Amino acid sequence: MYEYISGNLVELAPAYAVVEASGVGYYLNISLQTYAAIEGSSSAKLYVHFSVREDAQILYGFATKLERELFRQLISVSGVGGNTARMILSTYSSSELRNIIATENAVLLKNVKGLGLKTAQKIIVDLSGKMIDLGLDEPTHSVVNVASNPIMEEALQALVMLGFQKAASEKVLKSLLAESPTISVEEAVRQALRRM
Repeated sequence: MYEYISGNLVELAPAYAVVEASGVGYYLNISLQTYAAIEGSSSAKLYVHFSVREDAQILYGFATKLERELFRQLISVSGVGGNTARMILSTYSSSELRNIIATENAVLLKNVKGLGLKTAQKIIVDLSGKMIDLGLDEPTHSVVNVASNPIMEEALQALVMLGFQKAASEKVLKSLLAESPTISVEEAVRQALRRM
């Protein structure tokens, strides 16, 4: 139904973006990959996946067509919903995910919150042949370092929005920031997801 939404970036958090196009504000659920790609921008063009469920209509936004295609491949697997697919894309970059599937590393894939070993194995079995069809190149985005307190606050907000307990998230983030005080928000959340 929607191919992309392009307009002013009105609001941005690690889990969502609000893009205003023609006077309408669109709330799009995003991954950390997309967050990193559009962070610091005043406008954005996000490729859209529109999901209609019995209880909700949800827009997912992606900085690249490749990420959107990976998302669509993931949700085509039985037992993988939009939020789980977004968690996978927030934990691993597109190239890391393709490598995990190519090497059939279900143990690494099950590190994503809410993903068990059986579902991880099912993703690998269902998608192993489909990864070859996807492009090999993806742009890399530079990481901007900010002061520690805003990193902690923003990363904590992202983890809580993704469904993690605040206390557990704070503990993991404090240890991460002690190890790497100049870590970016995106990387802090990504590393925290791997440790939880």
